[in-house]
Amino acid sequence: MNYKKRFDKDHRVLQKRESQRRDGTYTYRWTDIFGKRHSIYASTLEDLRIKEQKVELRRLEGIREPPADLTVERLYDTWIKLKRGIRATTHSGYIFVFDSLIRPYLGKKRVTLVKRSDVRAFYISLLESRGLAITTVENVHNVLQQVFQYAVDDDILRKNPCNNVLKEIKASYCDIKRVKKDALTLKQEINFLKYLHDSERYCHWYPAFFIMANTGLRVGEFTGLRWQDVDLENGVIDVNHTLVYFRHNNEGRSRYAIQTPKTENGIRKVLMTAAVIQAFRMEKKYQDLAGIKSIDEIDGYEDFVFINIKGHVQNQGALNKAIKRVVLEYNLLLAESGNNNPEDYLPHFSCHILRHTYATRAIESGVMPIWLQHQLGHSEIQTTLDIYVTPTEELKNKEMKSFEKYMISALSFTDEDFLE
Repeated sequence: MNYKKRFDKDHRVLQKRESQRRDGTYTYRWTDIFGKRHSIYASTLEDLRIKEQKVELRRLEGIREPPADLTVERLYDTWIKLKRGIRATTHSGYIFVFDSLIRPYLGKKRVTLVKRSDVRAFYISLLESRGLAITTVENVHNVLQQVFQYAVDDDILRKNPCNNVLKEIKASYCDIKRVKKDALTLKQEINFLKYLHDSERYCHWYPAFFIMANTGLRVGEFTGLRWQDVDLENGVIDVNHTLVYFRHNNEGRSRYAIQTPKTENGIRKVLMTAAVIQAFRMEKKYQDLAGIKSIDEIDGYEDFVFINIKGHVQNQGALNKAIKRVVLEYNLLLAESGNNNPEDYLPHFSCHILRHTYATRAIESGVMPIWLQHQLGHSEIQTTLDIYVTPTEELKNKEMKSFEKYMISALSFTDEDFLE
C-alpha cells in the first residue's frame, strides 16, 4: 500500500508515523518489537527528527525501549531481587548504600536520561557537599555501576553512564587519598597493654586485647572463636568462620550470624606465641572465677571464647567502647601527673588497629612477609605490606642498621675504616 503524503502547517512533508498536533508541536509514534506503542514529542520538526534518529539507532542496535516510568530506583529494585552469589552482609550493604545515598539523589530519575555528567555531579556532591570519604564514594560507585550494567546487559541502555567516572573523580581529586590506618608504635602498644594489665578496673580486658594485638585476627574471627577452635597444647588457632552482625532483609532486624571467611585464604591456622596461649588461659580462669558461661547458640555454633558478663558474645562496638574508655582514662591520668610528652599519650584507635599493629610488629621483628600474609589471611601479599604495615621509626632505624651492617661487610670495610 502506497504511503499518502501528509504535510504540516508550513507545507513540509511529514514522514511515516509523524504528525503535527493542534498546538503546533510534533509527534512521532511507533510500535516496538513487543507490540507496545510509544510516542515522542518535540516543539519543532527538526528536533523531532533528531529524536527519531536516536529511536531508530536504538532499534538497529537491538536496544529495547524502556517503559516511560523506568526510574533508577525501579531498575535497582529489579536488580537487587535478582542478585545472587553474594554474601548476606554484602547484600545488606548494597541496600544500605542505595537507600541512604543513591535513592535520594538519583532514585526518581528516568534511567535513559541519566548521563555521565549526572553521575559525576553526584559523586562530587558526596565528596564536597556531604564531606564523605573517597572510600564511601567507591562503595556508591560499586552499586550504581552494577545497576546500570544490568540495564546494558538487558538491552535497555547502550552504554553504562558510570564507566570511568570514578577514575576521573580520583584523578581530579588527587589529594583525596585512602586514609591508611596507622599501627600503634611499640611504646604505645606497651603502655596500652601494661595499663590494662595493672588496672583493677580494666584488667579483665587484658587477655582479649593482648590476643588481638598478638594474633592479628579480624574482629569477626576473634569474636566468633569457640574453645574448640583454640588448640592450646599445640599453639594453633583454627580460623574457619567469622561472626557478623547485620540487618537481615527478610526479617527487618539485625542479628548475629556465622559466615565463612571472605576468601579461601581466610580459612587458615594461626600460630600462637607462648604469651598468647597464656592469655587464653587467663581468660578461661577469669570466666571460671566469675561464673560466666557462654549462653549463645548462633547458627549451630556455641561455647564462644570471648563473652560479656551476661554470657553473650562480644561485639565490635563493645570492644571499641572499652578501648575508648581506657584511652581516655589513661591520657587523663597522664595529664594530671604533669606529663607533657606527646609520645607517652595514647591515640584514639579502634580494635581493628590492633590487627595493623600486629602486622607492623611482625615485620619489625624480621619475619618473612609471606608468613605474615598467611597469619593475616590475605589473598595478596601487597595488601599485607601496603595497607597493614606501618613504617614506624623503630622499623626504619632497624632496617637502616641492617643495611649499614650489610654494606660494611660487602665493601670489606672495618668499623674503623668506615668511621675515618
